[in-house]
Amino acid sequence: MAVIPVAIAGAPYEVRIEAGILAQAGRHCRPFVRKNRVAVVTDEHVAAKWRATVEASLAGEGIVSQWLVLPAGEATKSWAHLAQTVDFLLGQEVERKDNVIALGGGVIGDLTGFAASMVKRGCGFIQMPTTLLAQVDSSVGGKTAINTPMGKNLVGAFHQPSLVLADPLALDTLPLRDTRAGYAEVVKYGLIDDAEFFEWCEANGEKLLAGDAQAREHAIARSVAAKARIVAQDEKETTGVRALLNLGHTFGHALEAETGFSDRLLHGEGVALGMVLAARFSARQGLMQGQDAERVVRHIGAVGLPASLRALGLDCDGRRLADHMLHDKKMDAGTLPFLLMRGIGQTFLAKDVDLGEVAAFLDDELAA
Repeated sequence: MAVIPVAIAGAPYEVRIEAGILAQAGRHCRPFVRKNRVAVVTDEHVAAKWRATVEASLAGEGIVSQWLVLPAGEATKSWAHLAQTVDFLLGQEVERKDNVIALGGGVIGDLTGFAASMVKRGCGFIQMPTTLLAQVDSSVGGKTAINTPMGKNLVGAFHQPSLVLADPLALDTLPLRDTRAGYAEVVKYGLIDDAEFFEWCEANGEKLLAGDAQAREHAIARSVAAKARIVAQDEKETTGVRALLNLGHTFGHALEAETGFSDRLLHGEGVALGMVLAARFSARQGLMQGQDAERVVRHIGAVGLPASLRALGLDCDGRRLADHMLHDKKMDAGTLPFLLMRGIGQTFLAKDVDLGEVAAFLDDELAA
């Protein structure tokens, strides 16, 4: 079992990564469950695959689990489902020192974590991420949120989990499209500041997606370690270090907004295409060599992720996409910082990007 410490000041925790750990969830959760019952939030798809396993494991430790099963999909990150989750937790008489369990992908983790941050002014929660995206990214670091009609993740809180249990076997029950979407977040860590890891991704990405257990566990552990290092330096994105984790997200969130936060473009797919656009825009600005930008494009495309804006078939122009960015939560005094690249593994925060230039660039990409 790989154990990655997340050294948050005042709220440290561990990410435990092991094939089959969900079947041992009771043993791992027992020290974090004060009473002999626990509330679990999941979605319909995950419940069909993993409820029986987790429920039996908890029961084996004398823990009775009470379940809230929500609809699957991005639309669940909403005010209505947040209210439903809070009411469920209150109905289970959850106390401040209790932990609730989030069993699912990023949607369930974000929603449950946000609900936990509010119940009794903050109770604990345990993340059991079942998608690659959640295992390598959203379950670690304490960002929780819901979406609104104005944009993605605009209402939320920083609320660290008490424990994260990541089971690579859960990926075997996912559609390949979902695993590919999660892989975008793996590639991101190589592009941020680890050129060697990006080279590893180029050599091993297709093996990971094909189900190679060693490749999966290596990618999850290395990604979590990278995120833990960054989050420990800048938990609440106050110094700019943690902002590096948003590579691809400014473009990606705009694309998600344009496609209605729907299955037309999964979050990870938006991030993948966002990284392509960040690389190409960086090259256009003379910041990054064109050959490095095209290397990013080639790898994203080679693993089956979207690598062309035109291929999305959007009925809009660059200005409309740029306007979506005005609602980005990273806006600061009317300006929007962008994550751009000087090369593979050399991401930086640019605070002087002209949205008019971004709109013109997007027009060209839509027409390419």
